[in-house]
Amino acid sequence: MLTKGDDFPLHQTPEPVAYAGTDRNFYDRYFFNGYAPDGSGFFAIALGIYPHLNVADAHFSCIRNGKQYNLHASRELGMERLDLSVGPISIEVIEPLKTLRVRVNGEGLSADLTFTGRAFPIEEPRFTYRIGPRTFMDYTRLTQNGHYSGWIEVDGDRQDLALGTVGTRDRSWGVRPVGASDAQPHGHGVVSSFFWQWTPVNLPSRSLFFHINADRHGAPWNTRAVIAPDGADHDGFYETPAASMQSPMQAGTRWPASGELSIQRPEGPLTLLFEPIVRFQMRGLGYTSPKWGHGLYHGALAVEREDFALADLDPMAPTLENLHVQIISRVTTSDGEVGIGGFEQLVIGPYAPWGLKGYDDPG
Repeated sequence: MLTKGDDFPLHQTPEPVAYAGTDRNFYDRYFFNGYAPDGSGFFAIALGIYPHLNVADAHFSCIRNGKQYNLHASRELGMERLDLSVGPISIEVIEPLKTLRVRVNGEGLSADLTFTGRAFPIEEPRFTYRIGPRTFMDYTRLTQNGHYSGWIEVDGDRQDLALGTVGTRDRSWGVRPVGASDAQPHGHGVVSSFFWQWTPVNLPSRSLFFHINADRHGAPWNTRAVIAPDGADHDGFYETPAASMQSPMQAGTRWPASGELSIQRPEGPLTLLFEPIVRFQMRGLGYTSPKWGHGLYHGALAVEREDFALADLDPMAPTLENLHVQIISRVTTSDGEVGIGGFEQLVIGPYAPWGLKGYDDPG
């Protein structure tokens, strides 16, 4: 089947763009978040395309006065990968790798947001991970900090974004678990687990990125830190795998209580301290959501609003839907800068360095 994408140089296989190789778990995703300089006004957007499942879905979330408002949408893809709209949520690429626009209008939630990158996006090391013999993840991701302009409206209350609103966006594509879960057992003695931390930070004149994926014994299988000065091109970053995070958990949860990140540089170590301001539940964008998980089929078009008070959530709910969080944090560096950034964490299953032995034991 030929689609609009076939008239652009986007092909990755000998087949039309509608077909993304042969892995049913192939996906292509956009993610955005943003917040005011004091951590207020948080919002986030995600849009994913699943070519082999013939599904596209999108989500919008924002936080006001301790309440998280979420809009979920899903539709049949129709094999057209260049249609970046799902019901009331749409993305427009104004200038690739620099400027993008997001529009939302449905179920009492509306927004018009424009993102402009601070520097060229970073390309993270390819994420390839297997559980036993089975490929769990194999994807590439670009990440970029930037500035936002625009407004958000909740039930008729429209507010312009605060001056200096910043945030992060990423684009990832490849293989992740999407759609209906695979019921095939992994095999005797294979214990699935997942440890993830990600800290994109906006400082006054530069961006800083750190991430780590580790196995259940604490051995990193993908990690790196990047320092990106404003305006830097693809070859203007400082990159190193020599970085480590110390992060105690909030009692009774698997959420970070604070963080101390150390990055080794030729001129000496750089230390960043993370002080939590507000918590965002990633289930608002479909991550770990039992109903709105990525790639699940909901018919030709489905749209639903979901609101919840953040203080009312069970951090260790049996469905594990509340484990995945972003903690927007005040960040102070050892060389005297103060900024703001996200501290995302997801810890599922055993993790020996923290004494976690199962799936339902909190820190």
